[in-house]
Amino acid sequence: MNISKLISTCLFLLVATVTNSAIATEHEHSHGHASTQQGLQLDQGKKWPIDASLHTGMSKIKISIEENISEIHHKQFTDAQYKSLAGKIDTQLAYLFENCKLPEDADAQLHILLFDIMQASKQMQSSDNPRAGAITTIKALQKYPHYFDDKGWQALQH
Repeated sequence: MNISKLISTCLFLLVATVTNSAIATEHEHSHGHASTQQGLQLDQGKKWPIDASLHTGMSKIKISIEENISEIHHKQFTDAQYKSLAGKIDTQLAYLFENCKLPEDADAQLHILLFDIMQASKQMQSSDNPRAGAITTIKALQKYPHYFDDKGWQALQH
């Protein structure tokens, strides 16, 4: 399966999972809790657990961004470079979808974050403003340590 089909399949599954999780959450907790569609949430004030594959995949996405952040910042990145960067990110997204095994609630929150990165990658590959996709990815990488308990995470260097 090529990466575009894999990403499309994952996107479909992601949307279905988030939607079903939100419906289940609203059904089970109809006493005023926000749904997962409103954005990332902590686990009763605590960060969500992670596994080794999540740390690996997110770290590799971060490294890909860090290696290019100066050129992105100074608007010196070409469309071809954005497409290449998106390809590296897509490889890590595929790795995460294949290997990451989190508890259901943590996984639902992760899917919210990964959805942003998937959309950003798509924007880097096929829009007239690929830089905006890179910026969205940077923002997602900055959110990640606030919601997930990745003790080995090092902040994005820029």
